Amino acid sequence: MAETKFDLIVVGGGPGGYVAAIRAAQLGKKVALVEREHLGGICLNWGCIPTKALLRSSEIFSLINHAKDFGLEVKGDVNVILPKIVERSRKVAAQLSGGVKHLLKKNKVTVFDAYGTLAGKAGADRKIALTDKAGAAAGELTAPHVILATGARARSVPGMEPDGKLIWTYREAMVPDVMPKSLLVVGSGAIGIEFASFYKTLGADVTVVEMVDRILPAEDEEISAFARKSFEKQGMKILTGAATKSITKGANNVTVTVEQGGKTQAITVDRVILAVGIVGNVENIGLEGTAVKVEKSHVVIDDYCGTGEPGVYAIGDLAGPPWLAHKASHEGVICVEKIFGVGDVHPLDTSNVPGCTYCQPQVASVGLTEAKAKAAGYSVKVGRFPFMGNGKAIALGEPEGLVKTVFDAKTGELLGAHMIGAEVTELIQGYAIARTLESTEAELMHTVFPHPTLSEMMHEAVLDAYGRAIHF
Repeated sequence: MAETKFDLIVVGGGPGGYVAAIRAAQLGKKVALVEREHLGGICLNWGCIPTKALLRSSEIFSLINHAKDFGLEVKGDVNVILPKIVERSRKVAAQLSGGVKHLLKKNKVTVFDAYGTLAGKAGADRKIALTDKAGAAAGELTAPHVILATGARARSVPGMEPDGKLIWTYREAMVPDVMPKSLLVVGSGAIGIEFASFYKTLGADVTVVEMVDRILPAEDEEISAFARKSFEKQGMKILTGAATKSITKGANNVTVTVEQGGKTQAITVDRVILAVGIVGNVENIGLEGTAVKVEKSHVVIDDYCGTGEPGVYAIGDLAGPPWLAHKASHEGVICVEKIFGVGDVHPLDTSNVPGCTYCQPQVASVGLTEAKAKAAGYSVKVGRFPFMGNGKAIALGEPEGLVKTVFDAKTGELLGAHMIGAEVTELIQGYAIARTLESTEAELMHTVFPHPTLSEMMHEAVLDAYGRAIHF
């Protein structure tokens, strides 16, 4: 008979859950992980990883179409073979999901392929009831501590509910049965813009509809404006301050009525992608009758991921923004270390969590935007450096981009950094480390950046904030 008594039970095997389970196992604890579908969660199987595989295909397609710019000739047509693109994406996800399974086994975490639900207490322990895929009871587990990491799902729009054929969520957009000739994306956050970029690069006629007055609304306004200009240059249509009012489905197309500035227009497309946010998976996990508080579909937690119910914790997308895999993983580690008394555990400062959008050009940021820094009462110094002033960017054929830094004028604290351009999703970690180390402009100025690299722009953007840029 399988073991049923554990030190910790984690419900959900995504990037928050499996990392929490492994960290607890490293501390010598007996750990159970309950996962109903895929190890690695949405991120690994239907989000972060497979979308990057798709975007890599579109990036290569774009490079091939510009081969002449690099002195190369590609003979014959370059064709998009959509099933092969999707197949590669799914293989990448499957490989990494298998890797997570191996890591859990290596760390002696007991995995239960089932649904897990809070089911009261057994003395001082919490109970988790297991249900198999057929809906039948599959036993109970007990532990003094339970971490809920059940994630989130795509938000729906009333009157525009996904149907899996004409109206897609990210899930259908990742495994399309056909390449749409035209596409309307509702929402211009990271998910919406990534899919808009993918399909546009592969040849679709793409329109993006955003309710607020700019795309990528979580980003610095200057970066948002730069991104819009770049996307429109590529041929993408962008409607901001706009809302979808009604929808009519045809046999193989959709007509959406969009209102903007008091005027309406009907837009007919092959497919619609909904990317209007997410809602936490708080249903059917046994929260009823507990002291766990839910606000706006997310579990309310304290600085160390504790809920209002003793012995019950929540991490990741279930616990609210930022809805990022790396935030979930870090919360998992913090939560476990706090539970089991590891010394020097610090609460997560979400302003130090970098955000990345893998469109073309890429967008990345960490910390406060210029507007938010000013609104918070800071007197700021702002530095900028364009990609066109960087030798490596020009050599790569990637002269379009910008690095922006925001400093506290009084203390020199790096308040925020914002980037758009090639490989900025890799570069941003330099500024994230600087913020974690509480670096000022002095340390960043004194750091030697290698040449020729894109990272030199990070140095120049710091120098520019203080009137010392060399190459611009």
